[in-house]
Amino acid sequence: MMNEDTRRTIRLPHAGIVLLMGPSNSGKSTLLARLVEEGVLLQTEVVSSDQFRMLVGDDVYIDWRGRPKHEADILYNDYQRISEQAFAAMETILRMRGGLGKLSVVDATHLYPDDRRKYIDLAHRLDLPVVVVALDVPEEALLKRDAGRAEPRGKQRVKQQAHQFKRTVRGLKEEGFDSVYILKDAQLPELRFERRSNPLLKEIGPGIDIIGDIHGCWDEMIELIGKLGYVPGEEGLYLHPEGRKLVSVGDVMSRGPQSIRTMMFWQQHVEAGAAYMVDSNHGWKIARYLSGRDVSLSHGDERVADELAQLAQEHGSEAASQWRQRMSHFLLEAPSHLVFTKNGVRHVVVAHAGIRDEAIGKQSKRISDFCRYGDTDGFDAAGKPVRKEWYAHHNTGELIVWGHDPRVQPAVVNHTINIDQGVVFGGQLTAYRYPEKAFVSVQAARDYSEAADNPLKEWARRRFSPPNLRRLIEGYSVVTDSYGEVEVRGEFVKAAIDTVSHFTVPIEELLYIPPTMSPPAVSEDEAYLEHPREAFAYYRAQGVQTMVAEKKHMGSRAILTIYKDEAAAIPYIGYPSAGSIYTRTGRAFFPNQMEHKVLGQLQQDLRTSEYFERYDTDILVLDAEILPWNLKAKELIAAQYAHVAEAAMLDRTKLLVKLKEAQAAGREVGDWIEEGERKLANAETFGQAFQYYCWDVDELEGVRIASFHILAHGGETFFDRTHVWHMEHARELAGCSKLFMETEYRVITDAASEEEAIAWWAEMTETGHEGIVVKPEFYRTRNGSKLVQPALKVRGRRYLHIIYGMDYLEPDNLKRLKQRKTRKKEKHALLEFALGMEGIERFVRKDSVERMHECVLAALALESDPVDPRL
Repeated sequence: MMNEDTRRTIRLPHAGIVLLMGPSNSGKSTLLARLVEEGVLLQTEVVSSDQFRMLVGDDVYIDWRGRPKHEADILYNDYQRISEQAFAAMETILRMRGGLGKLSVVDATHLYPDDRRKYIDLAHRLDLPVVVVALDVPEEALLKRDAGRAEPRGKQRVKQQAHQFKRTVRGLKEEGFDSVYILKDAQLPELRFERRSNPLLKEIGPGIDIIGDIHGCWDEMIELIGKLGYVPGEEGLYLHPEGRKLVSVGDVMSRGPQSIRTMMFWQQHVEAGAAYMVDSNHGWKIARYLSGRDVSLSHGDERVADELAQLAQEHGSEAASQWRQRMSHFLLEAPSHLVFTKNGVRHVVVAHAGIRDEAIGKQSKRISDFCRYGDTDGFDAAGKPVRKEWYAHHNTGELIVWGHDPRVQPAVVNHTINIDQGVVFGGQLTAYRYPEKAFVSVQAARDYSEAADNPLKEWARRRFSPPNLRRLIEGYSVVTDSYGEVEVRGEFVKAAIDTVSHFTVPIEELLYIPPTMSPPAVSEDEAYLEHPREAFAYYRAQGVQTMVAEKKHMGSRAILTIYKDEAAAIPYIGYPSAGSIYTRTGRAFFPNQMEHKVLGQLQQDLRTSEYFERYDTDILVLDAEILPWNLKAKELIAAQYAHVAEAAMLDRTKLLVKLKEAQAAGREVGDWIEEGERKLANAETFGQAFQYYCWDVDELEGVRIASFHILAHGGETFFDRTHVWHMEHARELAGCSKLFMETEYRVITDAASEEEAIAWWAEMTETGHEGIVVKPEFYRTRNGSKLVQPALKVRGRRYLHIIYGMDYLEPDNLKRLKQRKTRKKEKHALLEFALGMEGIERFVRKDSVERMHECVLAALALESDPVDPRL
């Protein structure tokens, strides 16, 4: 018996496909039972051909021996058909399990190369390892075991399989398996089987600090590490007092001034267990160069060769050779990506240029290539790779942190973060802290690359360039962090482009289109079309425990951008400006002179109250309602409401007079008179309804701005705040300027507060006010992964006369109106909500005009898709 410590160990992969190979009676099932009993395998990881024969054909084996030929042929054919279906079903299960990154151990004979080839190909398609374990058992033992079976396979068949095994086993190593184990029967009792752990999985522990592309910028790296709280200790290791670890997204070398020193830092820290580093495109090329491959060095890689030559000159060729060998091994061993877990759940994935969801946690050549270079689609006219937006399809929930593609600011898109801010090009070196979810950065001392095609300078040159309409006009999609990919049809894009081209404010000032807002489901109360109960019920069904009901102002929606001073606008829009005020369709809200007065007053009041200093911001962006309604809607009121109300009251009064004369003459018209009086009252209500929202305005006197969303300050958005926070901030603004007004609101937490809010709504609306807007507690709310409606408007009975007509409450009319459909309106509200937030995020981080414009244009395009305007 071998000593326990010297027993041979067979290490099975943590995931993939393992083929057991051997003739019938070679002990495959017995070995699997032992591995399940020892806890090496789960029973669910064993996939048996006999198991699937039983599932599809009700029996493991059909014995045709000793039968007349015609019966034997039929039974044999049945067995073949069952086997064919069994293997097809088994391959389906293997494909499903492999797609989920599971281990499957296949119990079948696998005696022919073609049988094995399909599993090798399947494993490669799934980016999984494939292993074969061949059990080499003497023919005599096989025959003896077969004789003792309840359903023996027969000498002829066993001998045939044994001979085929001998013929094919010698070529296994050339077939493409990742590992080949040929085990003698006598060895099995002495073998130990283990399960490899996934080397890509790492525990988050106290925390990780992920650092973007360093490119040999040693000074900036040391400054950033110090800023993160790491201090040098024994043997030069930078350690964090809380036990946090550094993680590099790769490209620690090339282009910059101190590649060798930077590589040595990461090698030392990774090998000491104090840091992690993933593979990258420059790392891969330098590794191959150091190992002696014929590699053409360019794009700053040649600077590593210059440093290596200097190293040889200073320390000798032998030292340089040893360094090359050691560093080449370190870089070649770097994983394609790393998956950081907490409580056994994946939280963060780090990959240099990105990764597809189905590849997370797997390792293969194809995955390594993708992680190094990203998703590319050929090259442009300048010879640069055309990068596709792989992150548009990320939906498995992990946060993916990557670099490779320099951006001026960290790009947060669809739960992915790009932290390559081009330090070597004169930008910043960025770290992302997890679980704090915070960015820390340092500014580069200079542009080390001296590249003619510096991507940061190119971005600055092109930032305010007009958007490429050719890319947009046939339809396109926008990747948003809140909703994922939003697709926009070309037919609606064309209409939106026409609007922007002729009617809106300049596109660099057009940063946000507020989302449409849907009413709730129709009221179950026979007397109402809309009622707060349905809005509260919707949010309760979405798991929302706290809601905010805000008084709905009947004015005109407006987006206000107010700069601290005119110079503050230059970094945002490219020229001096006090700000802008535009409608929800992007048109200027006021004539130029009036806008100048309003912005001037707001700017002066905010400066006087030291608002900009208090919040350390140079800009304030608001989503608001500007009152009174007649400020923007004079023509609409005159043509659609005032004249209609006047004509209806005149007509219905005359009709009622005639009916009463007829009644006096003895005619039976009592029912008609009752209906006439009711309809005259409807007309009077209609005439009163719109007047509630109108008053005289003399210059700035009478103008009121009700802010309900504080969208942004300089470098900051507020989509993670509660609506109470937004309401209280609006109250603060009302204290800064008499142009601002605060908004009444109620917080709903239980049945009692719901009833109080309903009573408040009923009292308001019966006196002529429009209604309320019900919102979830937080500005951006999800039910699981699903985005929840940002707001539902609940309008009052009196107000709805001007929307649905003066007689809408007539029973037949109300019954018909209650058939209305709101699903399309709700879908548009969610899409426009996501697009609006995405546009503001891009504006705040000073993204290009084209990047902002695609969000705004998409929202305007959705507005071009017709929806019932009364909703």
